[in-house]
Amino acid sequence: MFNLNKLLRENIKKLAPYSSARDEFSGDAKVFLDANENSLGSPLLKWYNRYPDPHQQQLKKAISSIKNVAEENIFLGNGSDECIDLLYRSFCNPGKDNVIICPPTYGMYEVSANINDVETRIAPLLDDFQLNLAHIESLVDADTKIIWLCSPNNPTGNSLNRDDLEMVLNNFNGIVAIDEAYINFAKQKSFLQELKDYSNLVVLQTFSKAWGLAGLRLGLAFASKEIIDILSRVKPPYNINQATQELALKALEEVGQVNDMIKEIVDMRDALAGVFEQMAIIEKVYPSDANFLLIKINEAKKVYDYLLTKGIVVRDRSRVLLCEDCLRITIGTEKENTELVDALISMKD
Repeated sequence: MFNLNKLLRENIKKLAPYSSARDEFSGDAKVFLDANENSLGSPLLKWYNRYPDPHQQQLKKAISSIKNVAEENIFLGNGSDECIDLLYRSFCNPGKDNVIICPPTYGMYEVSANINDVETRIAPLLDDFQLNLAHIESLVDADTKIIWLCSPNNPTGNSLNRDDLEMVLNNFNGIVAIDEAYINFAKQKSFLQELKDYSNLVVLQTFSKAWGLAGLRLGLAFASKEIIDILSRVKPPYNINQATQELALKALEEVGQVNDMIKEIVDMRDALAGVFEQMAIIEKVYPSDANFLLIKINEAKKVYDYLLTKGIVVRDRSRVLLCEDCLRITIGTEKENTELVDALISMKD
């Protein structure tokens, strides 16, 4: 059975979180002399001399309404990478515990494990980029704390089979982190509504992809109140700055525009995939539920270098497991997609 207290690091159990000035005060006031801020203001037209809300209450309220998830089940990080790091810091004892990743997948799971001195165990995806459940099961031991699953997966673009994800959730007594950075572009529904069914589930999402706010660095973790409370204790006090909170709140008022952009990107993705499938230079176009396409192409490194001469930057994934001779191509504007296709045609000629 899943036991959160058994997973938690002993030092985190005893941790007294930093108490900021804004934690110690609640209510209304007009004179703030508690946080050693610059009371004369700042050189910007809009003053940012006051510390931001350390709990991001307004932003969480707006996200709660859109996602249909209670505020107590939401954590906001300085990008999803902070959420990933905090899960390691909270639950994985350095030099003792291990996690499981399923490459090819998002590289920060392993990088963050290395930073935190946590062993990474590898269960590669099958040839169809789906989970190898038997291999995952064989790697689990008493010190396995987290299984990282990315769906839709990066860099392959496919969604993982839902039944397989549920199988892992039902049979692993540690934390199952499902990274849904690209879920807005997928037909498969999010696991957010399953939070109440799985106390060991953490769902990661982001404002960097469908919302087009990569420059703000705002990631989200959704989980049980108990897990969210732990992450909130471990995080830095003011991890989400005031400007990010304000701009994200403004963006959340434009859900209709975001949905229109998602539809346009998906339509261009499917159209571009159709064009690629007719090109002899491209061996395979992998199915995608994301805002990018993974293609297998003759002499991928040579193609990558050629595109650079045309001022076009894609991602060379040739050295990634199961992605030999593959390029990952983000869906651009219609003009950018046309420039890419024209460049590939000119190379063939």
